[in-house]
Amino acid sequence: ALDANTAAVTAPLPGTIISIKVKPGDKVTANQTVAVLEAMKMENEIVAPVDGVITFVASKGASVNTDDLLAVIA
Repeated sequence: ALDANTAAVTAPLPGTIISIKVKPGDKVTANQTVAVLEAMKMENEIVAPVDGVITFVASKGASVNTDDLLAVIA
Protein backbone atom coordinates (compact mmCIF):
# COMPACT_ATOMS: atom_id res chain seq x y z
CA ALA A 1 0.00 0.00 0.00
CA LEU A 2 1.16 3.50 -0.75
CA ASP A 3 1.34 6.06 2.03
CA ALA A 4 3.10 9.34 2.80
CA ASN A 5 6.44 7.53 3.03
CA THR A 6 6.29 5.87 -0.36
CA ALA A 7 6.43 7.08 -3.95
CA ALA A 8 4.91 5.28 -6.91
CA VAL A 9 6.72 5.12 -10.22
CA THR A 10 4.06 4.79 -12.90
CA ALA A 11 4.04 4.33 -16.66
CA PRO A 12 3.70 7.63 -18.53
CA LEU A 13 2.19 5.85 -21.53
CA PRO A 14 1.26 2.33 -22.63
CA GLY A 15 4.12 0.09 -23.64
CA THR A 16 6.33 -2.86 -22.79
CA ILE A 17 8.99 -2.95 -20.10
CA ILE A 18 12.17 -3.91 -21.94
CA SER A 19 14.62 -3.40 -19.09
CA ILE A 20 14.55 -3.24 -15.30
CA LYS A 21 17.54 -1.43 -13.80
CA VAL A 22 16.82 -2.00 -10.11
CA LYS A 23 15.67 -4.72 -7.74
CA PRO A 24 13.83 -4.65 -4.40
CA GLY A 25 16.15 -3.44 -1.68
CA ASP A 26 18.21 -1.25 -4.01
CA LYS A 27 18.85 2.33 -2.90
CA VAL A 28 18.03 4.83 -5.62
CA THR A 29 18.41 8.56 -6.01
CA ALA A 30 15.99 10.97 -7.66
CA ASN A 31 16.22 10.87 -11.46
CA GLN A 32 17.99 7.49 -11.46
CA THR A 33 16.65 5.20 -14.19
CA VAL A 34 14.59 2.37 -12.71
CA ALA A 35 13.17 0.89 -15.92
CA VAL A 36 13.08 1.30 -19.68
CA LEU A 37 9.67 1.32 -21.35
CA GLU A 38 9.30 0.77 -25.08
CA ALA A 39 6.34 2.68 -26.45
CA MET A 40 5.54 3.65 -30.02
CA LYS A 41 8.93 2.29 -31.14
CA MET A 42 10.75 4.60 -28.73
CA GLU A 43 12.62 3.72 -25.56
CA ASN A 44 11.57 5.81 -22.57
CA GLU A 45 13.75 5.84 -19.47
CA ILE A 46 11.56 5.81 -16.38
CA VAL A 47 13.28 7.55 -13.47
CA ALA A 48 12.81 7.60 -9.72
CA PRO A 49 10.93 10.71 -8.54
CA VAL A 50 12.63 10.67 -5.14
CA ASP A 51 15.55 9.19 -3.21
CA GLY A 52 14.73 5.96 -1.40
CA VAL A 53 14.74 2.19 -1.43
CA ILE A 54 12.95 0.08 -4.03
CA THR A 55 10.25 -2.07 -2.38
CA PHE A 56 8.53 -3.28 -5.56
CA VAL A 57 9.42 -3.41 -9.22
CA ALA A 58 7.44 -4.69 -12.20
CA SER A 59 8.61 -7.58 -14.38
CA LYS A 60 10.70 -7.23 -17.52
CA GLY A 61 8.58 -8.01 -20.55
CA ALA A 62 5.36 -6.89 -18.89
CA SER A 63 2.90 -4.91 -20.96
CA VAL A 64 1.68 -1.85 -19.09
CA ASN A 65 -0.94 0.84 -19.57
CA THR A 66 -0.71 4.51 -18.67
CA ASP A 67 -0.45 4.98 -14.87
CA ASP A 68 0.28 1.28 -14.23
CA LEU A 69 2.62 0.77 -11.31
CA LEU A 70 6.22 0.13 -12.36
CA ALA A 71 7.98 0.50 -9.03
CA VAL A 72 7.51 1.66 -5.45
CA ILE A 73 10.13 3.63 -3.54
CA ALA A 74 10.05 3.90 0.24
